[in-house]
Amino acid sequence: MTEVDINSLSEPEMRLKKMQDMRAAGDEPYKYDCERDAFIADLLQKYESLPPEGESAEAYKIAGRVVAKRGHGKASFGNILDQSGKIQYYAKMDLLGEEAYHKLLHGVDLGDIVGAEGKIFRTQRGELSIRLEKLTILTKALLPLPEKFHGLTDKETRYRQRYLDLIANPEVKNVFVRRSQILRLTRELLDKEGFIEVETPVLQMIPGGAAARPFKTFHNALAMDLYLRISLELPLKRLIVGGFEKVYEIGRVFRNEGISYKHNPEYTLMELYQAYTDCAGMLRLTERLISGVVKALTGGYKIPYGAKEIDFTTPWPRVPYGDIKDMDKFEAETVNPVFVVDFPLADSPLAKKHRAKPGLVERFELIIAGMELANAYSELNDPVDQDARFDEQVKQRAAGNLEANMKDEDYIVALQHGMPPTGGLGIGMDRLVMLLTGQESIRDVLFFPHMRELPKGQA
Repeated sequence: MTEVDINSLSEPEMRLKKMQDMRAAGDEPYKYDCERDAFIADLLQKYESLPPEGESAEAYKIAGRVVAKRGHGKASFGNILDQSGKIQYYAKMDLLGEEAYHKLLHGVDLGDIVGAEGKIFRTQRGELSIRLEKLTILTKALLPLPEKFHGLTDKETRYRQRYLDLIANPEVKNVFVRRSQILRLTRELLDKEGFIEVETPVLQMIPGGAAARPFKTFHNALAMDLYLRISLELPLKRLIVGGFEKVYEIGRVFRNEGISYKHNPEYTLMELYQAYTDCAGMLRLTERLISGVVKALTGGYKIPYGAKEIDFTTPWPRVPYGDIKDMDKFEAETVNPVFVVDFPLADSPLAKKHRAKPGLVERFELIIAGMELANAYSELNDPVDQDARFDEQVKQRAAGNLEANMKDEDYIVALQHGMPPTGGLGIGMDRLVMLLTGQESIRDVLFFPHMRELPKGQA
């Protein structure tokens, strides 16, 4: 490529030309695989005590994205980023060879994914680096990284192009690593409690288990309407009828509702059901489960959340719903975990009537840092009572309440076969991740949050 060619091309055009030149020279710009024998973070840890100008005895093969380049002449530096971390590379013409060095200087662009081979050494300035003996372009990036790569801050760009956010902001990647850990710890603790993980249908003929508007779709082969589930509840309780005594599911649910800092139309819910227990048993289990995840994740029970500190030390206070004048004011002022108990019968069509307090049900909500995190019942297992409550919900739908429950006749049939006394619990896992990673918006714990459609022609 001549100097005139370079000056006449935009950067994407220049990158495309480099890719075409590679292919014309028999060098495939999109390789099929790569020999890699080390991750960057492992090398940085292994050679942490290497003295200045010290060097490893062996060479390593790493792979990652080039996120910085500097220097010219016969020596240059840059940075390679992989999933685990970032390392500086050091390249010299006399070690790489003139042709390979020229390719590094002029053929490799920021954002290219490369394979690199060399020994680990510490520079005079004290930075652990890899001294390049070989460099291979594995994937040619045809678009540059954002201009403000080191600190991509625009929220719209970060959410719409999460892949750029993950490249530019390592702390974002750490949030999602923590998310994975929280889900894994939840499963481990439930396994120790004797629960088994199950899967239930996402597409349902009747969406039930919550007061929410569903998303509707159409099944062509069966010529029938179906709905994306709004809850996991009714299929899981059918399994309790069938003889499973401790079941849980962690899965996506879908609610056709508004978007806010704590609401996304698609989110991850954990629901569990346990035979031969009640709401009080669920309350104790909730304390064990959430405090156990916090302790396993952080080593203690107190965590920072914005300017606040949340103390997960059990037991947590119980406040009757009837004692709260304004539930929204109450939530906003709550920081540490609080159980709100004894809800009105009219608000809880799937919960058992309170055994000692007429007009109420055995139900609690767990409030932490201004959000409802969990909801639990003594599950209604009286088929006659459940049938009557479904009928009341049908009347509410007919009157215009599109969030009222539909009537699930088959679920009534299941209850008529007999469901043992049962406690049920649901936890919003995205909100739990928010709390345990210090994020104040649900969008920051979802890889791909829902966004408004951009105007036509705007990328």
